[in-house]
Amino acid sequence: MGRTFWAVLRRDVLLASRRRAEAFTPLFFFAMASALFPLGVGPEGGLLRAMAPGVLWVTALLASLLSLGRLFEQDWADGTLEQMLLSPEPLALIVLAKVIAHWLLAGLPLVLLSPLLALQFGLAPDAMGALTLSLLLGTPVLSLLGAIGAALTLGLRGAGVLVSLLVLPLCMPVLIFGAGAAGAWAGPQGPSANLHLLAGLLAGALALCPWATAAALRLALE
Repeated sequence: MGRTFWAVLRRDVLLASRRRAEAFTPLFFFAMASALFPLGVGPEGGLLRAMAPGVLWVTALLASLLSLGRLFEQDWADGTLEQMLLSPEPLALIVLAKVIAHWLLAGLPLVLLSPLLALQFGLAPDAMGALTLSLLLGTPVLSLLGAIGAALTLGLRGAGVLVSLLVLPLCMPVLIFGAGAAGAWAGPQGPSANLHLLAGLLAGALALCPWATAAALRLALE
C-alpha cells in the first residue's frame, strides 16, 4: 500500500511538472489578485491591515479552485482511472495520494508566497505568522473537499464551474476560521481557537473525504 501511495504521488507530481503553465496558474492568480487590492483601495494602512486576512484567504480559495476541475480529468480521459478502480489497493488511498499531489502543486506554493504578499498590506509579524499557519492547515482541506466535487462532476461539460458551485459552500467554515485566525492575533485569546478548529477540520477531512471521493468516482464510472 505504501509503495502504491508513493508511486501515485510521484507520478502526479511528474506529470504536473510537464504542464508548467497549468501548475503555475493558481500561483499567478493568487499573486496578481492579492496585489491588486492595495492598488485599488489606496495607501490607508489601517484599512489594508483589517482587510488583509480576508483578501488573502478569498484569493487563496479561488486559486485552489482553478485546478480542481482537472484533478481526475486526464486519468479519466486516458483510461488510467479505470485501472485504478480495478487495483487491489484501496481506491481511497490512491485518491489521497492524488489530493496530496494537488496540494503540493497548488496549495503549498500559496502558503509559501503568502508572507511576501502580506507585506504589502502592512501586517505585523505575529499576524503574518498566524495567517501563514492558517493557510497551512486550511488549504489541504480545500483540496480534500474539492476532490469530492471533481469526482462528482467528472466527464460533465463545464465541470470547472460546477466544481466551484459544489465546493464553495463547503469551504465557508475554512474561510471563516482561516481569516479569523489572522484577524484575532491581537485579541486576548489570540488565534489559537481558530487554528484548533482548522486542525479539527483537517483531521475530519482526511478521515472522510478520500472515501467519499472514491465512492463518487465509482458512481461516475458506472
